[in-house]
Amino acid sequence: MAMLVGSMTLALRPPVTNDTARRPATGVLRHHRIRAVRSVVAIIGEVLCLGLLAGGLAPPAATAAEDAAQLSNPNRSLDAHDDAATVFTIERQPVEADVPKRAIFDLERASSAARKTADWVVDSGDNRNLPFAIVDKADAKVFVFDPGGRLRGAAPALLGMAPGDASVPGIGTRAMSLIRPEERTTPSGRFVATLGRNLRGKEILWVDYDNAISLHPVVKGTPKERRAERLASPTPLDNRISYGCINVPATFFENIVRPAFSGTHGIVYVLPETT
Repeated sequence: MAMLVGSMTLALRPPVTNDTARRPATGVLRHHRIRAVRSVVAIIGEVLCLGLLAGGLAPPAATAAEDAAQLSNPNRSLDAHDDAATVFTIERQPVEADVPKRAIFDLERASSAARKTADWVVDSGDNRNLPFAIVDKADAKVFVFDPGGRLRGAAPALLGMAPGDASVPGIGTRAMSLIRPEERTTPSGRFVATLGRNLRGKEILWVDYDNAISLHPVVKGTPKERRAERLASPTPLDNRISYGCINVPATFFENIVRPAFSGTHGIVYVLPETT
C-alpha cells in the first residue's frame, strides 16, 4: 500500500523544469496538489475499508469450514483452543436402589407375619445391634436371632390362656391365685429383655418386668394342664394355658435363649393377635 501511495504521489507531482515561465501560478499549483492528496486519501480509505470488511468476513467463514470438518469427522482430536471451547457433558450412571436387608431363617418354617417383622427389624436396625426374639402368638412359636438377623433357633411356646394384646393394669403385683382366666393374657409389643431370676431362683428372661411376664423353661404345672404334651403337639391350638408367661422347651432355653442373651440386653417382639 505504501508503494501504491508513493507511486501515485510521484505521478501527480509536476516535473521539475528550469522554465519558470511555463510554471503555473503558486495558488493554482497548491489547488491541484490538495485535490491530488484528497484523491489519494479517498483511494486509501476505500482500500482499508475493503481490507477490514474482508478480514471481518473471514473468521465466520473459517469457523463454518472448521465446524463442517468437525461434523464430518467427530473423532478428530481437539487442539487446545477447541478443548477450551468445547462443553463436555458427564453421563450419569443409574443409581441402584438400596436392597432391603433380610433376616435369615434358613429352612425354618415361619408365618408371613413373623418373616415380615424379622425383615423389618434387620432392615431398620430397630434391634440396635442387639440379639432379638420374635414371639408369634398366632402360631405359638418363638424365634431367636443374633444381632445381624440370622436365626439361632426356633421352638414352640405355651402362651397366656386368654387371647388379647394387653395386660390388666396392676396384674404384676397380684397373686397368681387372684388372676382370673380372662385376665391371663400375653401382652404384645416391643420389650427390652434381660436375663434374671424369679422368686424361686430359676433363671428366666424378663420380657415385661412390671407385669411379671417372662420367657422361661416350661414348668410342670398341674397334671391336667399337660404342658409338656401341649408343647409337643403339632398344632398351636392347644398351646394357650399359661398365666401370661412364655413357656419354651428346657433344652431350647438352655442352648439358644441363654447364650443369645447372656451378658447383654436384647429385644423381644411379641406379635399381636387381636389388634
